[in-house]
Amino acid sequence: MKFVCSKNELLNGIQTVSKAVPSKTTMSILECILVDATDGSIKMIANDMELGIETIVDGEVMVPGIIALNAKIFGDIVRKLPDGDVCIETDSSYKTTITCGKPKFTIMGKSGEDFTYLPVIEKEEGIVMSQFSLKEVVRQTIFSISDNDNNKLMTGEYFEIDGNTLKVVSLDGHRISIRKVELRNEYLPKKVVVPGRTLNEVSKILPGDTSDDVNIYFTQKHVIFNFDRTVVVSRLIDGEYFRINQILSSDYETKVKVNRKDLLDCIDRATLLAKEGDKKPIIIDFKDDYMDLRINSTLGSMDESIDTEKSGKDLMIGFNPRFLMDALRVIDDEEVELYMLNPKAPCFIKNQEESYIYMILPVNFLTVY
Repeated sequence: MKFVCSKNELLNGIQTVSKAVPSKTTMSILECILVDATDGSIKMIANDMELGIETIVDGEVMVPGIIALNAKIFGDIVRKLPDGDVCIETDSSYKTTITCGKPKFTIMGKSGEDFTYLPVIEKEEGIVMSQFSLKEVVRQTIFSISDNDNNKLMTGEYFEIDGNTLKVVSLDGHRISIRKVELRNEYLPKKVVVPGRTLNEVSKILPGDTSDDVNIYFTQKHVIFNFDRTVVVSRLIDGEYFRINQILSSDYETKVKVNRKDLLDCIDRATLLAKEGDKKPIIIDFKDDYMDLRINSTLGSMDESIDTEKSGKDLMIGFNPRFLMDALRVIDDEEVELYMLNPKAPCFIKNQEESYIYMILPVNFLTVY
């Protein structure tokens, strides 16, 4: 095999597919990137059996061939090369020469025949949306998935397609994030749970242009993201997702409208006094035209008031400050509305159209102070 391409193009391809290279594995072939130039194009593939990524790199193929190269070594070498054209050449013993100007590296590869290609999946049931919309909806929900594998469903995001609406839901047992996106076309109903890791990686490699689309296809076991010249294939998470509608309540006795940035900045200041791992809640006391926020910790205390518009009862409630900040950071509205029933019931942050809903469970602060 022999081909030439620019360093930047090659490095971008390596960085794209490397997200599917496992950090720990007993199968050394999975630590490799497959470089496949058998059909005249330069295709790069990585696959850890749960997540697979394939992308095409621009370049000129002189001699068709295929080789599997250790992802870390390959990536480190290309990253350190000077700018310019890179020539990669292999022989029958899998010895691979990487040349760019004066630097010349020789490393050993593996047979491409041992590599597991991405599964061939019929692209039938799919939707189309802008790259920007997908990137945004992931950013606005991914923070509330669980990192605990004890409940696999909580480590993924629920995708529900109904007509021209995509609803994305994530939860971790303490909070729920819901975003609704309007699609350009109508689609048949579909409900799947996509692994959070997959969405994280797709979001990182998506350019995110408003003018460019991503095609998303679903099967019984897989989801495929197809954009530009990259394909991402991932297994779905099996199981019936939680009945979110039974958790969401429209009942409230206190409704508060407040400037989003003012509230976020205030909570951010309060966390200066919360050590990492400290479970001290922020206490919010809602009065007629203001809310009083305070926190007490071993480092000190903080108290601040913010002007608000309130309807309903006065209320004092405690929250994990990080959970509030995570939600407020991804809302674009200048003002937000909080709906609460009592100090022990969830707080809902949502807009009138309910295109976003963030539910946060309160903390029983009376047992903390």
